[in-house]
Amino acid sequence: MKKILFTAFVSTLLFACNNEAAKKEKIANDNIKFYSNVWEVAINEGRLSILDTAYAADAVLHTKPEIKGKENCKSYYANYVTGFSNRQFIVKDIFAQGNKLTKYWEFKGKHTGNFFGIPATNKDIDVIGCTIATIVDGKITEEQDFFDNLEFMQQLGLMPR
Repeated sequence: MKKILFTAFVSTLLFACNNEAAKKEKIANDNIKFYSNVWEVAINEGRLSILDTAYAADAVLHTKPEIKGKENCKSYYANYVTGFSNRQFIVKDIFAQGNKLTKYWEFKGKHTGNFFGIPATNKDIDVIGCTIATIVDGKITEEQDFFDNLEFMQQLGLMPR
């Protein structure tokens, strides 16, 4: 009898562990699809309205200074849409584990509009970087971008090479 109870207990435990792992994998895969689509629509198509539903109300962009709140996050990314024509935001690789996601990307465009107060330089840019994001219940709650700002400014013609 003890053997049967022990076997039943172990089987239940294994099933629960496998079920939890499958649940986490589904969350990760759903987050990858969601996040990839958000940036395809927002940057490549220029339809920033998707950010109204993509960000949590209290979302944070870890920049200097930190940006807090859905509307401020949307305004931040609007600079890329208004500042660059021929925009291409390419997700080169993306992976997730549960609610955490990392995206390796490339951004190309021509600086033809105002970009964070920088008037158009008509220079072509091509930068690569990565973003670490947290997604909870289908909403972006945190993001932090990493890319070579010096290279970016040099491509815009604002810093010497």
